[in-house]
Amino acid sequence: MPKAKTHSGAKKRFLPTASGKIKRNKQGKNHILNKKSRERKRKLRQGSYVDSTQERAIKRLIQA
Repeated sequence: MPKAKTHSGAKKRFLPTASGKIKRNKQGKNHILNKKSRERKRKLRQGSYVDSTQERAIKRLIQA
């Protein structure tokens, strides 16, 4: 069986932490920003964690 390859898109988007959780950036901060409130855009700057239901799938993508 060939070696498993890291998913290129996932390695750019997710960062595993020391505790085993996976950090991610929030979506919705790239374009069409004029209709979004200042408060909403400010809250999008803060990172977030991947949901526990998705953690296993993401870890499988970013394992080298």
